[in-house]
Amino acid sequence: MLTQEKKQELISQYQVHETDTGSSEVQVAMLTERINRLSKHLQANKKDHSSRRGLLKMIGQRKRLLSYIQSGDRERYKTLIRSLGIRG
Repeated sequence: MLTQEKKQELISQYQVHETDTGSSEVQVAMLTERINRLSKHLQANKKDHSSRRGLLKMIGQRKRLLSYIQSGDRERYKTLIRSLGIRG
């Protein structure tokens, strides 16, 4: 789970305009944070298959959002994956 403070920090860092809370960039940033936390959990708990399934679903959702961003604006996509530290 992401804490409220961490969510606010991610929103303020990746928001497009001042009242933005749900743009694709913000969603990708939150998914990336959740994926990173769940990956660490799965390294310690190798037999947690239901969490592994959830992780794969989150990765798929992030992939769809990234392809949407890439189809709209290639430069925005490149800066986003560079700032999040994910490969594209």
